Amino acid sequence: MEFPSLGQHEQALKVRALRNRVLTSNIANADTPNYKARDIDFRDALNSARQETVSLKRTSELHQQAWGTTKDGAAMMYRIPTQSTLDGNTVEMDVEQAAFAENALQYRASLAFLDGRIRSLKYALKGGD
Repeated sequence: MEFPSLGQHEQALKVRALRNRVLTSNIANADTPNYKARDIDFRDALNSARQETVSLKRTSELHQQAWGTTKDGAAMMYRIPTQSTLDGNTVEMDVEQAAFAENALQYRASLAFLDGRIRSLKYALKGGD
């Protein structure tokens, strides 16, 4: 269910949560040989979330996920490492942790904005009490 009065922050919160899952997956697989660190482009994913139709969106959990996309239709990208490892893993913990911290901060900012909007709506519905 979409709430137009909440603006794009509702979609931003969903995309930030998705990016959080991708980044935690990278961190969890830091020692997995040949694991390739991935990320999503927040701006592109948010634009996709705003649109009603997404070309690679799954309509059932039974459908196979398209390679390189999330189930929400956001394009998945591989991170290019600054220093390669012998086992083929491209996870750089400092980069992943910084991206995770930045994303978590922006997630909290979206939550705070939504909280303010919801409080304002509740205040208006109660008649200013």
